[in-house]
Amino acid sequence: MVKVLVFGSFDLLHEGHKHFFNEAKKLGDSLHVVVARDSSINSFKGHQPKFNENERVEHVKKLGIADDVRLGYEGDKWKVIEEIRPDIIALGYDQDSYTKGLEKGMLDRKLKVKIVRLESYMPEKYKSSLIKKSID
Repeated sequence: MVKVLVFGSFDLLHEGHKHFFNEAKKLGDSLHVVVARDSSINSFKGHQPKFNENERVEHVKKLGIADDVRLGYEGDKWKVIEEIRPDIIALGYDQDSYTKGLEKGMLDRKLKVKIVRLESYMPEKYKSSLIKKSID
C-alpha cells in the first residue's frame, strides 16, 4: 500500500487545496494530511491563521478526500513523518520555506521517501495569500 503525505497550513481552504489533495491522492493508495500547528504558522509566516489548528483539521476532514488528517507535532516536524512512514511526500508548487532540508533530513533518518512537487491550479485565482488579502 503506497502512502502519500502532504502537509501545510490549509487555512482558508479553496479549490487550489482541493486540487492539491486530489492530485496527491492519485499518487498512492492512501492520503495522509498533516495540518501545521498555529505556533508553526506564526513562526513561518509571521502571523496567526484565520482558523485555529483544530478548525483547520476539521475543515480538511470535511472535504472527505484524505484518509487521515492530523496535526503536526510541536517542535519536532520529523516525528509525524517517522510515524506515518510515507512512500511519497507531495509538495505544493509554493512550498519552499516549509521544505528546506527535507531531502537531507530524510537521508539522515534513513527514510526512503520519494518527494514529488505538484503543479499549481490557477494560482492567479486560488492562492491563500491572495484570498486572504481579498477578505481583509
